[in-house]
Amino acid sequence: MYIEVEQGVRLFVRDLNPGEGSRPVVFVHGWPVNHRMFEYQFNVLPHYGYRCIGLDLRGFGQSDKPWHGYSYNRMADDIHKVIEALELHDAVLVGFSVGGAISIRYMARHGGARIARLALVNAAAPLFTQRPDYPYGLPIQQVDGLIRQTSNNRPAMLTGLWDQFFNRNIGEPLIHWFQQLGLEADSHATIECLLSLRNEDLRHDLRSIRIPCAVYYGVHDQIVPYPSARVLQQGIAGSRIYPFHNSGHGLVVEEKEAFNTALLDFLHEDDPPVSG
Repeated sequence: MYIEVEQGVRLFVRDLNPGEGSRPVVFVHGWPVNHRMFEYQFNVLPHYGYRCIGLDLRGFGQSDKPWHGYSYNRMADDIHKVIEALELHDAVLVGFSVGGAISIRYMARHGGARIARLALVNAAAPLFTQRPDYPYGLPIQQVDGLIRQTSNNRPAMLTGLWDQFFNRNIGEPLIHWFQQLGLEADSHATIECLLSLRNEDLRHDLRSIRIPCAVYYGVHDQIVPYPSARVLQQGIAGSRIYPFHNSGHGLVVEEKEAFNTALLDFLHEDDPPVSG
């Protein structure tokens, strides 16, 4: 389905298992792919009574690809529009990489409206790039290089990205699949989202999160280094880290069974007890 988030801009939304009583889980994908990266979660969670809602951020996947609107504020507003349009309540928000960063901004900008739990997966937060007072993340010059390469040879940029994305050899077919997901994005959106990743700072947003929060990270992440998880844990009151020792940035694929188990454990924590 498509949901209009502003005049002339629609997001593609996939809604699995929307039956009465299904607990909604909203998935926000990473750069530069789309909601289909969560295929191995969508295959599992509905069997446990969860409603899986995957959206394509503007500029990516099957969503409209406008020239504007790639700030964290605007993309957080887009998520709010989707959640409101679907009339969700007590939803779980799952954000991967830049999707995790945008989910954090949603919590701060919209007060976490209609969200009961937050799962951050290899989140590109609180900063994606290094600063004088923040030693983690990628050097700004490296992100500038990705922007230049995207402008000149986007397929080559994506090929190099996947070399850093995974900690182990996941096989050529899966790499090819991720390559195709990346190529479905608009080139301009790919660049604009990189600019937001380079420039945005979420350190002040963390204090706005006052709901249960789980932080999932691949220990060998070369894109968002594992120490970022510790910063998130320290900044989000009551949050917990789930480390995955055989994964890089591609956790949801590299250790999909272990990740699904850990995510389900987090989702089940506030399920009502079974009587009888």
